[in-house]
Amino acid sequence: MTRVQMLGVSKRYPGRGSDAAPVVAVDDVTIDVASGEIHAIIGYSGAGKSTLLRLVNGLERASAGRILVGEDEITALPESRLRAARGRIGMIFQQFNLFHSKKVAKNVEYPLVVAGVPAAERRRRVAELLAFVGLSDKAGAYTDQLSGGQKQRVGIARALATNPGVLLADEATSALDPQTSREVLALLKRVNTELGITIVLITHEMEVVREIADRVTVMDGGRAVEQGGVFDVFSDPQNETTRRFVATALPTQPEAAHLAELRERHRGRLVALTFRDGDVDQPVVFRTLAERGVGVSIIHGGITDVGGRSFGKLTLELIGDELQVEHAIAALGQETDLEVLA
Repeated sequence: MTRVQMLGVSKRYPGRGSDAAPVVAVDDVTIDVASGEIHAIIGYSGAGKSTLLRLVNGLERASAGRILVGEDEITALPESRLRAARGRIGMIFQQFNLFHSKKVAKNVEYPLVVAGVPAAERRRRVAELLAFVGLSDKAGAYTDQLSGGQKQRVGIARALATNPGVLLADEATSALDPQTSREVLALLKRVNTELGITIVLITHEMEVVREIADRVTVMDGGRAVEQGGVFDVFSDPQNETTRRFVATALPTQPEAAHLAELRERHRGRLVALTFRDGDVDQPVVFRTLAERGVGVSIIHGGITDVGGRSFGKLTLELIGDELQVEHAIAALGQETDLEVLA
């Protein structure tokens, strides 16, 4: 297993024109990816996440800071030694980057040819990898004959050819349909758990983070604006950029326009409850309401799984005598994360 450390990393490009200010793509980013971890780096377009990934494998040089991948200090290696270091870092691309003129087996074999591995060992390794990704029957096919999901499986097999300690995935599922994306993410999870490979995953989809990652870094404007365990970040986002991402992947409170519509349709008191694994659960909430003679309807939201733990937000309509409803709200407020909406 391999640890990845990015310590105060920055990347600046010259500005356009002789007196233009430099463009800062990555700004003093520190991320510590533990051995055997799946770490997602998420951000909108232009956040600097893909640039950061290219700095990790030395395709671009950092302007400042240090990057360590296992025992290799990427930022200190001369070009003559970077090639060997890259052999210990696998790379998966959004658009697959396969050779269309080569058959599937030859695509997977290519890194082994470059590394000077003997032919018999190459054949054995290719067969092993194609079996692992479920494409043994496609060894003799050309890549143009494959679906998008199959192409990405070839890309994963090729990335694993040299037994890397780290796998870098740049938007590995964004070109795929939802079902195929889930299948590719499940394969990456197998790569991590069965082979013990550390994965750094770049994405702009919070659903991908929720599905596979152990920890997440949120980037905005070249900076790391929030980091933490996936459940912690999802359940209690601290940064506005993070909150916007979380809203795309989890049930949330209704926004203002939708809340106004709900108020028109529901005449009871509206409250929003946040449920986090380990806090008070739903049966306790509904029992508290029933004991006080208050009826309840779920009108928005839901509960989902985040990193194997439950989390969600429910908007409830409370129906009953006004005083009983007030007492119920006061009781729930002592036990749960509750907000009165109307």
